[in-house]
Amino acid sequence: MKNIVSLTVFAFLLFSSFTTFERKEVRIRTVVIDAGHGGKDTGCLGASAREKDVALKVALELGQQIQENLPDVKVIYTRKTDTFVELIDRAGIANKNHADLFISIHCNSGPSAAFGTETYTMGLHKTSGNLAVATRENSVILQEENYEKKYNGFNPKSPQSHILFSLYQSAYLDNSLRFAQKVEHQFKNRVGRSSRGVKQAGFLVLWKSAMPSTLIEIGFLTNPKEEKFLNDKANQTYMASGIYRAFKEYKQELEAMN
Repeated sequence: MKNIVSLTVFAFLLFSSFTTFERKEVRIRTVVIDAGHGGKDTGCLGASAREKDVALKVALELGQQIQENLPDVKVIYTRKTDTFVELIDRAGIANKNHADLFISIHCNSGPSAAFGTETYTMGLHKTSGNLAVATRENSVILQEENYEKKYNGFNPKSPQSHILFSLYQSAYLDNSLRFAQKVEHQFKNRVGRSSRGVKQAGFLVLWKSAMPSTLIEIGFLTNPKEEKFLNDKANQTYMASGIYRAFKEYKQELEAMN
């Protein structure tokens, strides 16, 4: 109970400071793009494709499109090669560079019949399915040394842990949802993908990011048809272009509010 109260107070104070910041002129100048997994952490697997590889290709393509079309935006990657980056360090990169938006790209895992895209923001999971996705993505910390200490005793197998950590991003929830909705709109209406919608769950990679943040599941590698689609270079470009257009709209919309 003490932890819950402390986190609630923290979220309130963070929200208060954020609303003060929102009154200032908003400019989207720095985006951090995170390719999920990497190195010893392969992520989920298809028959031949690996999540860490597909996520990296889409992340690099997204960054290239932003750099080519929005030269006033600085693009920073958490990784540009097949390397292992701890979850806490991914948010740390975004915070250190004062990012205006954090985008984490992943591939999903599930029954072979499961298909479609999902975009997550940090928050309370409303279904067991949302919790299952967060639990799978968070389990990478078991490959990190001293993870109990670094993540304040977080247990990726405990639903209670996910509830506590979901409070940290509450100050940035509105803009996280704003961007997430634009991503899923692009996937559905421009890329022609099946959208499973915008969802919330407790993702450690979003936990300490001090800016609007989303985690994008671009499809299921465990579905043979989707694996074939996601493992194709042209389709990776299409997926990246959908995220790019969502980012461009998000940037224009926020900056028009000044």
